[in-house]
Order: sequence, then C-alpha cells, then structure tokens
Amino acid sequence: MIDLKNIVVRFGEFEALHRINVDVKEGEFFTFLGPSGCGKTTTLRTITGFIEPVEGVVSMQGRDITHVPIEKRNIGIVFQSYALFPTMTVRDNIAFGLKIKKMKKDEIDRKVTEIARKVDLTDEQLAKAVSQLSGGQQQRVAIARALVTEPAIICMDEPLSNLDAKLRVNLRNELKKMQREFGITTIYVTHDQEEALTLSDRIAVFNKGYIEQIGTPNEVYNHSATEFVANFIGDINKLQEEITGKLNLPADQVHYIRLERISVCAAENDGKEAVSAGQTVSLDGVIESQEYYGLFIKYTIKTAGQTLKVVEKNDGINIYEPGDRVILRIDPKDIMSY
Repeated sequence: MIDLKNIVVRFGEFEALHRINVDVKEGEFFTFLGPSGCGKTTTLRTITGFIEPVEGVVSMQGRDITHVPIEKRNIGIVFQSYALFPTMTVRDNIAFGLKIKKMKKDEIDRKVTEIARKVDLTDEQLAKAVSQLSGGQQQRVAIARALVTEPAIICMDEPLSNLDAKLRVNLRNELKKMQREFGITTIYVTHDQEEALTLSDRIAVFNKGYIEQIGTPNEVYNHSATEFVANFIGDINKLQEEITGKLNLPADQVHYIRLERISVCAAENDGKEAVSAGQTVSLDGVIESQEYYGLFIKYTIKTAGQTLKVVEKNDGINIYEPGDRVILRIDPKDIMSY
C-alpha cells in the first residue's frame, strides 16, 4: 500500500532520516512511535509530500509518488493542531476539500451528512462554528474532513496529544473503532507507548532517524529487538550480576525482564524450587513500597543486591505491605538479552 525504500532526508548538513524502509499493508493501522526528534513526523511528512527526500522512493499502491504534489497524493491528513478554520461552521470545515474538488452542492451536502453520522457529529454541531466545540469534538471534525474526500490512506500526527488524559483514552478507543469500520489504511504518529500498543496492528519504533524495530505490539513489547526498544516500550527491569549469575546468563550481555514476568509470593509459601539452568529461580526479597492501581499492584522489592519493580494482578487477598518478606520467581525464558 505505502512503501518507503531507503528514504534519506536532510535539513542542511543534518541528516534527519537514515535510509528508512517501511511497508504499510492495505487496511493496516500502522504507528510510528518514538521520542521527540526521532524522525517519526519527518517520515510522515515525507509520505504526505510536505518533505521531499534527497534519496529513496515513496510508493503508494505500486506507483512512485516521491515527487507528486501533496494535493495529488489522495492522502487524508489529521494534524496535531487539527488545522481547522475556527470561524467557519463545522459543516463548511468538513466540506472544504470537496469544494476544492468542485463537486456539486447536493453531492457535497450528502457526503458531509454521511461522514458526520459516522463520526457522531449531530446536525446541531454541524451548524456551529468550530471554535464553539470541545477538543474531542474538534478532533472528530478533523477526522471527518480527512475522510470525506475518500482518501486511499489517512495520516495522523499526534491527533490526541492536545486532549486531557481521560478524553484521550475514550477517543483512542473510538479512533480504532472508526478505523476498523472504514477499513482505511492509517499511519499514526505518537510518542505515547500505551497509545501505540492499544491502537496498532504494527509499530515502527524510531530512534535518532533510524528504525530500531518493526513489529506487532506483542513483538515490540515481549520480543524487543534492541536495548533501546526494551527500555522505551513500557517499564522494565535491568538485571544486575548477582541475579544474572543465578540464571546462568552470559556475562558479556545486558539482561532485562518485564515487571509482570516476575511472580511474587509470601516467604512462608515458598516451595523452594530447584535453581538450575532452564528452571525458575527463587530469590528472597523485602517489599520496599507499594503502588495500588486497582486492577494491579506495583511493588518495589529489594532482592539480591538490587531493587526490582514487579506488577501483580490484584486478587484482593495476597497484598503485601512495606517490610513484608517475599519470594520472587524468575523464569530464564522471560529474559530479554542484548
């Protein structure tokens, strides 16, 4: 659907993208994830035509569009700021692209009404000025405007970043639902790992103009390809020598484990399982602190010369307090090594 081959982008002497290769499939929700300044928005702008690469090819549906003007790429765009016309009505904002295409008024009205229904905008809201709407409603208008021209793909640059946390979560779910209903290929830019894991079919993790890994949410989280990805996606523990020695792990590598991969039980309930290669290792620990989240509890535990963070499902019964002695269990197969 969208294919980037060896894309290089430079701004003066600075090389912002170093031979980027991405293949987005039709109907896929594909996310560019990474910290600020990593190249994800530059890549998106290269796809949409705002930036022209100095090397490489951008193809869409098998056609080279590297030098095709923005308006001829048939790509819908939702900007971080929404880029709506604040004094125009919602209806006129959505209709703007159709008017540029010189469609007939009755056809424009029909298309605007149809898309408004699909993104849950009422007739009353269509008649209002955009400036009268809430942030969440404005985001729907921006999406409707991008979709009404029936683009081949839609590109979204941090579209939820200006919203408060609760609204962001609600609209995230609606965004995925809409994408599935429309079946439109979507390229999404975010720095929010949770957003990327929740929404995406696949994720490209960017770092300093390079792509560190492309994979499904499960692949980038549970099978992180690089140390950067392991640390950037979610929370993780770096294991020190005393623990890696007990696990018989190579001393010339660094080793990590996700918080939920460590299990905890009360010290008096420990079955003292065997400690050897390929088997679970038991470690004595003391609870230092507890964070209660309802669905789960995050513990900070002192063990084997270091502090580990552990997430346990909240069963309402086995809840540990600071000072409690516990046993931690680690399975070598859950370790990620680099």
